Amino acid sequence: MPAPGANLRINGPRLWDSLMEMAKIGPGVAGGNNRQTLTDADNEGRHLFKSWCEAAGMTMGVDSMGNMFFTRPGTDPEALPVYMGSHLDTQPTGGKFDGVLGVLGALEVVRSMNDLGVKTKHPIVVTNWTNEEGARFAPAMLASGVFAGLHTEEYAKARTDLDGKIFGEELERIGWVGDEKVGARKMHAMFELHIEQGPILEAEGKDIGVVTHGQGLWWLEITLTGKDAHTGSTPMNMRVNAGLGMARITERVHQIAMSHLPNAVGAVGQVKVFPNSRNVIPGKVIFTVDIRSPEQAKLDAMKAEVIRHAHAVAAELGLGIGIEEVGHFDPVTFNPGLVKTVRAAAERLGYSHMDIVSGAGHDACWINRVAPTVMVMCPCVDGLSHNEAEEISPEWAAAGTDVLLHAVLETAVIVD
Repeated sequence: MPAPGANLRINGPRLWDSLMEMAKIGPGVAGGNNRQTLTDADNEGRHLFKSWCEAAGMTMGVDSMGNMFFTRPGTDPEALPVYMGSHLDTQPTGGKFDGVLGVLGALEVVRSMNDLGVKTKHPIVVTNWTNEEGARFAPAMLASGVFAGLHTEEYAKARTDLDGKIFGEELERIGWVGDEKVGARKMHAMFELHIEQGPILEAEGKDIGVVTHGQGLWWLEITLTGKDAHTGSTPMNMRVNAGLGMARITERVHQIAMSHLPNAVGAVGQVKVFPNSRNVIPGKVIFTVDIRSPEQAKLDAMKAEVIRHAHAVAAELGLGIGIEEVGHFDPVTFNPGLVKTVRAAAERLGYSHMDIVSGAGHDACWINRVAPTVMVMCPCVDGLSHNEAEEISPEWAAAGTDVLLHAVLETAVIVD
């Protein structure tokens, strides 16, 4: 079956209206959104999404992790479905588009197919994955991780938030514990549309990012233990300063990432200092190192160098040290055939495009382990995301969703 013609386009204004309507649920304090997973706002957003999908003629399935699946039938009951989607949950100070574009863009693809009277051999499923952000219940991409077999359901449902509330109990409280077994669904392919969350596409003047890889990641939590002491009365040569050790390691993490360019990044993120008093030398610090690369060899080398240097700093300054691995996933290579499909769709539609590596984790990174998967990206203003000032244009949203439409239709196979 030939690829769909370039005249097929989604309804851009309708997509934008849906994005703005969803943004009214769980508003932030500065123009964005606070619709964290399993909150009342998340529940409200799920119900709105459900009403839209059912109005578009789709039927709902929900698994026991609260993942939502809406199916548009295909003409071949034996054909595996083509999935597309992302997540509706946000950061505490999140934007209107991170994740949401992928869910509502997928819905718009189905709405446009209905408008155009398009039928496909393969069924099409629109998905909302639970707790992609991990802001309330760590780790991120939790429910898709259970789906792909990286986590057990028992582990996931035992996660707690900062108030001690338990994931499984909160999922039940808002009424989204489904009866499907997690991971039982089989996929022909999975597409995820997402904003870039970085500055490259906008800086290069490209409409579309064709995501070929996802970066691998290590999160290392380092604990340095020194001695609390008065900042004014303790001689410099008698200090056991955990803060100084953290400062030296922080600088070295930056140097290590720079030495492995291109395709390497690293930084210290979360920091806890004890006793955190202005006139006490820190006796203990706990901080996380975040290193990423799409190349396995570089990722492994950076991790080894960070650990080696951290131990050397601790020994030099007389500090105790502990290093815990608190997060990890290997680099992701998205399906080469689907990558070609996305690239061809962008070219057919006349959109400028470039290959890109995803700098953030996404549900597609986990689903890639169990099904052929690919991502489509559109620019975001100044590369800003996980921020209430996150912004995209209606034109960027429409372009990314047009590409999604064409790539999905080619994969799902249009029938007369």
